[in-house]
Amino acid sequence: MSRIHCCMYSARSKRHNKDKSPSPKASLKHKSLDNALSHIPSLSRNGSPRSSSPTPALVQKSMSRKSSELSTNGFPASLSRSVSRRSTTPIMFSNSSGMLKPPPIQKDLDCTLEELCYGCTKKVKVTRDVLTNTGQIAEEEEVLKIKVKPGWTKGTTISFEGMGNETLGCFPADINFVIAEKRHSLFRRDGDDLEIVVEIPLVKALTGCEISVPLLGGEEMSLRIDDVIYPGYQEVIEGQGMPSTKEQGKRGDLKVVFLVEFPAQLTDEQRSDIFSILAEDSC
Repeated sequence: MSRIHCCMYSARSKRHNKDKSPSPKASLKHKSLDNALSHIPSLSRNGSPRSSSPTPALVQKSMSRKSSELSTNGFPASLSRSVSRRSTTPIMFSNSSGMLKPPPIQKDLDCTLEELCYGCTKKVKVTRDVLTNTGQIAEEEEVLKIKVKPGWTKGTTISFEGMGNETLGCFPADINFVIAEKRHSLFRRDGDDLEIVVEIPLVKALTGCEISVPLLGGEEMSLRIDDVIYPGYQEVIEGQGMPSTKEQGKRGDLKVVFLVEFPAQLTDEQRSDIFSILAEDSC
């Protein structure tokens, strides 16, 4: 009984070992895989090949396909195209530190023609936010001095770098003061020239006159006119305009534009006299 049992066990063992033995097909697969792997150079820990065996055609083809996907700068072509599309977006960082530069704060600086003609110093009080040592925001008042130079025009900008508000992670903003020209009651500016309108009665316009013309600095100048003054007639006084910023010591001109004041009503005798005078001139 025990012998039969042993024989059966032996048969099972042989059958089990027989199942474990590789089939001819499996053996061929292992051999072909071993042959393929034998041509691939094994890598050391630092990534350098341990042998100088040539790269298999399969690996070469794969590497060639991957290399075609790389751009000239070493990044994948898809990433390179993405970066190329985004390159038109302006860079917001002012330098390599990564801190942002906020846009400047614009403020108007009102000036009269007299201040722009002769120059002046204006003091402007500004209130801005500043960062304390603890990172808190506090208000600070400061008086800025602006030296207005003779001849400056409307739109001239004076910048104070870093005198604007301070915020965490950003550079302090700049403050830009833009010259704004106040309207004058007598003069109008046209570049370096000034223009003034003078109204005279009809009798002076026809017979000639001497008038007093005000100047920008407050003085007056006597002007004699012997011509017949008609509506739109002009006289030019040289060198009484605004200073030139391009040529030192040179000033523009003052243009005197005349308006003729006609009488609101005439008597019959006045009408007759005017008619007879003008009729004689027309003959």
